[in-house]
Amino acid sequence: MKGFHDILPENIKRWHFIEDAAKRIFELYGFSEIRMPVLEFTDLFARSLGTTTDIVEKEMYTFTDRDGSSLTLRPEGTAGVVRAYIEDSMHAKSSISKLYYTGMMFRHERPQKGRFRGFYQIGAELIGPEEPASDAEIVTMLWRFFEEIELTQFLELEISSLGDQNCRPQYKEKLVQYFTPQKEELCEDCRRRLQSNPLRILDCKQKKCKEVAADAPSILDNLCDECESHFNCVKDNLTSVGIPFSINPKIVRGLDYYTRTVFEITTDKLGSQNAVAAGGRYDGLVKELGGPDTAAVGFAMGIERIVLLQEQALPEGFKKDVDVFIAHLGDQAREAAFPLAFNLRKNGVSVEMEYGSKSLKSQMKRADKLGASFTLIIGEDELQQGVVKVRNMKESKEEDIKLEDVVNLSEKFKS
Repeated sequence: MKGFHDILPENIKRWHFIEDAAKRIFELYGFSEIRMPVLEFTDLFARSLGTTTDIVEKEMYTFTDRDGSSLTLRPEGTAGVVRAYIEDSMHAKSSISKLYYTGMMFRHERPQKGRFRGFYQIGAELIGPEEPASDAEIVTMLWRFFEEIELTQFLELEISSLGDQNCRPQYKEKLVQYFTPQKEELCEDCRRRLQSNPLRILDCKQKKCKEVAADAPSILDNLCDECESHFNCVKDNLTSVGIPFSINPKIVRGLDYYTRTVFEITTDKLGSQNAVAAGGRYDGLVKELGGPDTAAVGFAMGIERIVLLQEQALPEGFKKDVDVFIAHLGDQAREAAFPLAFNLRKNGVSVEMEYGSKSLKSQMKRADKLGASFTLIIGEDELQQGVVKVRNMKESKEEDIKLEDVVNLSEKFKS
């Protein structure tokens, strides 16, 4: 299907590396995994993302269930996490919930490099605290993840603030005043959004709209005192731990639920798909979806784009070599190879072996292709002597080891 893709065995090690690093770093920060269904009621996304967003207007996979319910394949993860937070009364169990997730999302977009209709995200949500230190912690955790996978040299962290319900209405009025005289130069979508949600114009990717928006008023010049103080505290916290960042007042985010702090991590290595991760604060979303008035901040990142970036940075870094290949010659040797492989695997050694009856030359070629660190060779002579010939494939050295001792040397074989 157009816009969907398989993750093949030769690529899956990169994915595991990324997912394992995220799990490791997130859990150091006290986050726990949550798993949500890929299907939700359509209304959840209309209420959370905003009816004027591109996702809701154009990109959702929506269908009618047999009982007449409108269902949607999730286009993002935050709304589902908040829905679970409310339905499962997490607020009654703890004043702070730290949650992370990994899973597939669905958006009917134009497929291109780094952009799919079915794609995978890793996200984290910190629900409860409203203090700016929680914004800084979530950003710091995200940056630590990219340090862990050694990609920060290719990335830039940009932050801004969108204000809140006290200062954003006045800012929207200024945007209306700015864009109205240039209304005819905007695309059809932006002309329609001028009255309903002028902030969306700043997020438009149309060239003409971007040109018109270039000189639009900056939200950072229109923050109320509380929002300005909040943003300054976030910046101070990031600076205190050495997290590099720049200020980008053009960050809007494509979802309506964001308030105050917003951020993006971008790269210049992926062409037009330059955003690798993004997030922000969404203090009104829990209440909007029927829960208590609860603050929250979070982010999501696209695994496919991280993989693309990593393939450029570490092109050969994730080939998974096997520890041991067992080559055998003759029926008796093959019978001896099977339990040997079984017992080595029980001890944590990755093992491949020949299943049929091929020449030693052919088996050695396969061992080399698999990247085996060691090849254990069992033939008639070795069986008679009760030994296994162990070849170190990297150093081209051989030695005989007693067959009964091989399993006890498992640590030697592990890569």
